[in-house]
Amino acid sequence: MKFVDEATIYVRAGKGGNGALSFWREKFVAKGGPDGGDGGDGGSVYLVADESLNTLIDFRFTKKYIAENGQGGMGRDMTGSKGADLEVKVPVGTTVIDEDTGETLGDLVSIGQRLKVAQGGHKGLGNTRFKSSTNRAPRQTTKGTVGEERNLKLEMKVLADVGLLGLPNAGKSTFIRSVSSAKPKVADYPFTTLVPNLGVVKVKKHQSFVIADIPGIIEGAAEGAGLGIRFLKHLVRNRILLHIVDMAPWDEITPDQAAVIAVNELHEFSPTLAEKRDRWLVLNKLDMVPEDEREERCQAVIDALGWEGKTYRISAISGEGTEVLCLDLMTALEEMRENLANDENAQAEENAVRDLIDEEGRERIRLLRANRRNAAQEDDDDFDDDDYDVDVEYVR
Repeated sequence: MKFVDEATIYVRAGKGGNGALSFWREKFVAKGGPDGGDGGDGGSVYLVADESLNTLIDFRFTKKYIAENGQGGMGRDMTGSKGADLEVKVPVGTTVIDEDTGETLGDLVSIGQRLKVAQGGHKGLGNTRFKSSTNRAPRQTTKGTVGEERNLKLEMKVLADVGLLGLPNAGKSTFIRSVSSAKPKVADYPFTTLVPNLGVVKVKKHQSFVIADIPGIIEGAAEGAGLGIRFLKHLVRNRILLHIVDMAPWDEITPDQAAVIAVNELHEFSPTLAEKRDRWLVLNKLDMVPEDEREERCQAVIDALGWEGKTYRISAISGEGTEVLCLDLMTALEEMRENLANDENAQAEENAVRDLIDEEGRERIRLLRANRRNAAQEDDDDFDDDDYDVDVEYVR
């Protein structure tokens, strides 16, 4: 499958129809008066959140979206028809940004939500509008105005209550398979998830939450190594981050070193994301650690992080400890939802934090791409900026 979480498109609203210059002409009617009708308004362009879409792949092939123009006015006081509005479907969780100004136009976070991104042009007036007692035969009309046009950047962020953070092979995919019906690819060799996976965790009847498994990050991810930086932005909307640490690593990196690397890269990408989001520590694969070494390894991770928050010891593959973790997650999320629903200030603060994380992440990615372009231009006389397209695509 292909997963694209960024796209750039061009939208243009329809032009308003011109007003008509016309006079009544009919047999046996002398000196008929003005009867020029108004034009029709141009169609507007809307983006609509659609639950059937989960990637921006379609926008790699169709990049221009133009609404219908309004029809011109006609004689006999006939008004031109309005141009049809154009609705463009996007995945739920899409952020819309004006590419030229950097302004965030809106977030489409609920099914069916509509966002007007280009206003249609206004209609022109026919000469009938200018008739008066002193101007019986007006020849004035107005033209329809042009519709708005924009270059838009679409950023898709997966919608989940809980996000999984950790290095490759930490057991994130195994964990999401263990607690939900999602079936991401797992195996007994080192590799990383290539696209985000979502799973619904059903705790009790009518009680569930969504969990997101994003590609693992490696040391240097904030500088462009691996896949992590391109997907860390998907943690923006998560209310709780589970930092999963592999307690029985297959390589030479110790658990405490792996934990520090992940936290450092999170801070490099967005300090606000690292500091403002609730983060729980999950020590995984303890079933693969000798009993006499478990406590020592766990304490080493806690000491390396200076950790004072919630800590859970689990084995994702056997399910040990996962039920308690999920119950606690459900309780915490319900408390957060209730607080946001009852406190307007809390919701405003949440939105402000989300916007700040977005901006920090975009700035980090902009800086990274600028550095890569500069390096490529120095090394390649035939450098073409299209070779470094901002769209993100991974193939599995």
